[in-house]
Amino acid sequence: MTKASPAATRQLTRVGRTIEVRPWPDPVIDTLGHDPRSAYVEEFWLGILGPTTTWLLRRLVAVLEEHPEGTTVAMTELSRVLGVGRRASRNGPLDRCIERAVFFEVARLEEDGALAVRRRLPPLTRRQVVRLPSSLQLSHQRWQESQPSAADAVRRRARQLALSLVELGEDVESAERQLLRWRYHPALAHESAQWAWDRHRLAAEAAGAQAYEESSSTRVRTPKPVAPLVV
Repeated sequence: MTKASPAATRQLTRVGRTIEVRPWPDPVIDTLGHDPRSAYVEEFWLGILGPTTTWLLRRLVAVLEEHPEGTTVAMTELSRVLGVGRRASRNGPLDRCIERAVFFEVARLEEDGALAVRRRLPPLTRRQVVRLPSSLQLSHQRWQESQPSAADAVRRRARQLALSLVELGEDVESAERQLLRWRYHPALAHESAQWAWDRHRLAAEAAGAQAYEESSSTRVRTPKPVAPLVV
């Protein structure tokens, strides 16, 4: 991991004390990672990042939920929200929190001075796990043993995305192309798009059959005329 360069820090502490916050997209970590507000981050990442940096990430992810494309954040306001001072001074607590987030690669400073933030945090590396107290190392091992394999998680996520695309009106080829644009493996993109199309088709057929049965059961049937009896 690389610390923020002095040049990047100077960009961050520019006059005006505002910073552009934008998402840091990563298809793999966005699939396998953990929301900064999750129990995993609170239990395992907290001791790595520290409490203030963890809360910083939580706050910025909440901001990005309201502004998915990014927005400008006032450093003074952010400092007050986090409780690290009423003013965001240069090289103050807030700047140090941001530098720590960049150091651990959960955020990065862009060339234009914007702060790109991961909306989900990756699982801890082995090197990070061994820095935890022994009790948390054991808890992390138990958590890992309880999780499905990474390959299963990626496949499940690809299928969910493909099904969403198909339900929004995309055909199977379009869904597959979109998964490829999201950097899924070609074989997985093809399998997931086909799975989603089959699932969607079967659901539509079942819904149609049910609607037919309901309409048939409620339909008023006119009795056939009966010829009068001849005595």
